[in-house]
Amino acid sequence: MKITIIGTGYVGLVSGACFADVGNTVLCLDVNEEKIAMLKNGVIPIHEPGLDNMVERNANAGRLLFSTSYDEAVAHADCVFLAVGTPPDEDGSADLTHILAAARSIGQRIDKPVVVVDKSTVPVGTADKVRAAIQGELDKRGSTLSFSVVSNPEFLKEGAAIDDFMRPDRIVVGSDDTVATKLMRQLYAPFSRNHEKLVEMDVRSAELTKYAANAMLATRISFMNELANLAEVLGADIEAVRHGMGLDPRIGSQFLYAGMGYGGSCFPKDVKALVKTGGDHGQVLHILEATELVNDNQKNVLFKKLTRFYGGVEGLKGKTVAVWGLSFKPNTDDMREAPSLVLLKELFDAGCHVRAYDPVASSEALRVLAREHGAARVESMLTIVSSAAAATEGADALVLVTEWKEFRAPDFAGLATILRDKAIFDGRNIYDPAVVAAAGLAYEGIGRVSRTAA
Repeated sequence: MKITIIGTGYVGLVSGACFADVGNTVLCLDVNEEKIAMLKNGVIPIHEPGLDNMVERNANAGRLLFSTSYDEAVAHADCVFLAVGTPPDEDGSADLTHILAAARSIGQRIDKPVVVVDKSTVPVGTADKVRAAIQGELDKRGSTLSFSVVSNPEFLKEGAAIDDFMRPDRIVVGSDDTVATKLMRQLYAPFSRNHEKLVEMDVRSAELTKYAANAMLATRISFMNELANLAEVLGADIEAVRHGMGLDPRIGSQFLYAGMGYGGSCFPKDVKALVKTGGDHGQVLHILEATELVNDNQKNVLFKKLTRFYGGVEGLKGKTVAVWGLSFKPNTDDMREAPSLVLLKELFDAGCHVRAYDPVASSEALRVLAREHGAARVESMLTIVSSAAAATEGADALVLVTEWKEFRAPDFAGLATILRDKAIFDGRNIYDPAVVAAAGLAYEGIGRVSRTAA
C-alpha cells in the first residue's frame, strides 16, 4: 500500500518507519525543510531506541521516502495519515491549526478517492472538522471526489514506541465507512497476526478513547503520589503499599509508582485538553482537575525535601547538587513538561550550582533551559557532564530524577566518600533505603520513611 504521513515528529516518524518495515511504501511529509534534509541524510531528530536503524534500513530499500512537497505527497497516497502536532493553547485546548491546514492542503490536491486518517491526538469532533476542511476545498474546485476520514489514535510509549507499534495491544479504528474500515484492516493485518487486535467503533468514540486512556494513566500516577505523601507522614512505606495493592487483579501493578509527577508530550497536554472539552460542554471533570493539581504540586516534592534537609532555603545557598537524569522518563530525550525543569529552576533560585548528567537528553535540556532562563544564567549555575560519576564530583548531595538503568545499582559506599553532605534524594524510589543508609548515606525517597546514615 502507498501511504503518506504528514508530520515527521515522534508519532509520524515512528509510524512511517514501522509501516515501511512490513512492506508498504511510505512517504513522510514535513514543511520543515531542515528536518527533511536531516532525515534524507540519515540523521534522526529524536531519540527512540531502534528507530535510527529502522529508518536507515527502509530508506535504503526505497520503502521510506521524505519530502517537503504536498503535491508529491498527496499524489503518492492511497491513505494519508495526519500526524502533525496539536500543542495546547493558553486555555488548555488542543490547537488544531496544523491539522486543519494539512486537511485543506489535501483537499486542494486529491485527484482520486482517498482515506484520511487522524493519527494525532485530537479532541472529539476533530474528524468532522477535517472532513469539512477537505470538502470545502473540493467544493471550491467543483470536485465530486469521494473521501473518508478515519480516527486511528496512537498508543505509543516513548522509549518503547517501535515495540508498541509492531506488537500492539490494541488497534483502535473509528470509522463510519465500510470501505475505509476494510482498508484499515488490510493495512494493519501484519500487526495483528496472532489474534485480532483491531477494535472498530464510531469516530467520536475512537477520538475519546485516546484521551480516556491517557487521563486514566495520569490519574493513577497522581493518586499514588498523593497516597505517597500521606504514607510518608503516617510512617508507612508507599512501596510496600504499592505491592499490596498491585496484587489485586482488579487494580494491577502498572502505573502505581510514586515519584516526582508525570511529564512528556502526552499526559499533561491530554489531561488539560479533556478538562477543557468537558468545560466546553458543561461538564466539570473534577477528578481530572485534581489529577492536574496533584501533579503540579508533586514536581516540587524533592526541592521541599532538600530544603528540609538543609534547614530551609538559606541552607541550600552555595551548595552543589548532583542531578542524575533530566528527560521526563528513561529512553527518550524528551524534555517537555519534565519534572527536572521545575527542580532545576528551584535550585537555581536557591543559589545552588547543579552538576547534571543524562545519557541522551543533555543537549535538549540545555536548549530548553536556555530558552526559559537565559543562556548566561544557565551557564553560570549548571554544569552538564558526561557521566554519572562526573556529576557527583564536588557535589554535596545527589538527586535521582530519571530512573535510567545505569543509575539503578551505584556504588553507595563510594558515593559516601564523595558526597560532602552524604545524602541521596531518590525521586523515583529505585533504591533500598536500608542499603543506602548502611553505606553511610542519608536517604530521602517519595512516600518512604527518611533514613539517616548508619
